[in-house]
Amino acid sequence: MKSREEFIKDITPKIAKEFEIEEEAITEEANIFETLELDSISLIDLMSLVHANYGIKIAKEEIPQIKTFGDLYDYVAALVVDGSHACDADI
Repeated sequence: MKSREEFIKDITPKIAKEFEIEEEAITEEANIFETLELDSISLIDLMSLVHANYGIKIAKEEIPQIKTFGDLYDYVAALVVDGSHACDADI
């Protein structure tokens, strides 16, 4: 991934397809849990999508800080775009 914007363009359709929602509903300000109607199982699905596509496991202790899609984009893009892949904790 070359930039945060490219990452957003890549992950947004994947999230929309996985959770069967319109891409337009996925905005940086939108609450992930409300927009995707996440429960504990679908939260695992989201984390698995991120891991399968980008090789990043989001640490359990980080999940409460990721409330909006913007938070998710920032968290994952920092690792993917910067190339650090430092986060390898289990979800």
